[in-house]
This record gives sequence, structure tokens and C-alpha cells, in this order.
Amino acid sequence: MDNNILYSDNFLEIKEGSILVRDYYYPFGNKSVQFENVDSVVVKKPSIFNGRFRYYGTGDFRTWFPPDNRTARDAIFVIKIKKKWWRIGLTVEDSKKVFDLFKSKCTVIDERVSPVS
Repeated sequence: MDNNILYSDNFLEIKEGSILVRDYYYPFGNKSVQFENVDSVVVKKPSIFNGRFRYYGTGDFRTWFPPDNRTARDAIFVIKIKKKWWRIGLTVEDSKKVFDLFKSKCTVIDERVSPVS
């Protein structure tokens, strides 16, 4: 195992300086994004509107999801890229670990928790 890899599963690989999204391009092909190009990562509670049941593709023509046929998803991650209009949506196997890694590498907006009034 490469010592540079901080996290790896069937959907994502996080290295010290980059994110690799597996099977992003149809019919196959990975997408790599450097952390320096990430504007922010928004973490959402899964719902019918943001990809809870999405197998592959897009629902809003801005956010593209690579294949994931699992029904159990506890978080949706949306990666916003600097100076780009499109976003990468994805799910992972260990959302707690990925959340912590993203938080240490870039700006994370957690929309799963309600603001306290």
C-alpha cells in the first residue's frame, strides 16, 4: 500500500494532496482533483433531492455522481472546484473518516446539522 494514501475505498481515494474519484467518467475512468483546486466540500444529509437514491449521473446538470448502487448512504459529499461551474457529488464507505480528512485539508460545510437558534 502506498504510504501517501490516507483513505481508499471502492468509490474514492484520498492522498496527501489529491482526491481520486473512481469511475467518474462513463463508461469508466477516474477523475483526480488536487486539494489546492478545491473551493469547498459540502456535506449533506441524504434526501431524494440531493442524491440519496441516485445510482449514477446528475439531477441538476451541475453535480455529477459516479456509480454507486448501494442503498445505505449516511452522507452525500459535494466537491466544489475553484473557477468551475460543475461539482462532483459522491458517497463513500466510511463517511466519518472522509469527513475528518476533508476537514483537515479544505473548507467543509456540514449541512447535516441544523444551526442553533
